[in-house]
Amino acid sequence: MTERQGLGLTGIQRPEDVTPPLRQNLIDCWVAVTNAGGAAGFPFPPVTAAEVATAVDRILGELQPQYSRLLAASCDGTLAGWVLLRRDPSPLVCHWGSVHHLQTHPEYRGRGIGVALMRELHRIARDELGLEQLHLAARGGMALEDFYRRLGWREIGRWPNKLRLALGDTRDEVLMVLAPL
Repeated sequence: MTERQGLGLTGIQRPEDVTPPLRQNLIDCWVAVTNAGGAAGFPFPPVTAAEVATAVDRILGELQPQYSRLLAASCDGTLAGWVLLRRDPSPLVCHWGSVHHLQTHPEYRGRGIGVALMRELHRIARDELGLEQLHLAARGGMALEDFYRRLGWREIGRWPNKLRLALGDTRDEVLMVLAPL
């Protein structure tokens, strides 16, 4: 755990490391982020806790120290955000990881939670997992590219008009990389 101005970062490596209250807090955070318009995996708000619980349980069930880790941020004991780091077990691509579902609870935005999560995720990827690069896909039109660029990521391509959020609202999926780690 890393402490910074009341911020705690906790790495979670196994399903059994997740307590029922943490599971519920992950669900509640994802619901709040999605229903506030965040691009965190559910493109069509509003979502319910039951819908999100299925996705959270799948993520938690796949946690494994060498292949899938969740990093949670808390402020004064309350979950403020989280992110998922995955590594493909294939020898062909096991030198790089992918970042998924970065989110900060709306009540904690603007406090550097996302930056802290991404910096710690970078450290874990490099120092603990020995990864050489990280990849992510972000929804275009939400200024996410700028956020990631400030952290050293670079755009490597786009899938034009891949994401249809509504009639007349089609967005690019922006592909980004952080390398070398």
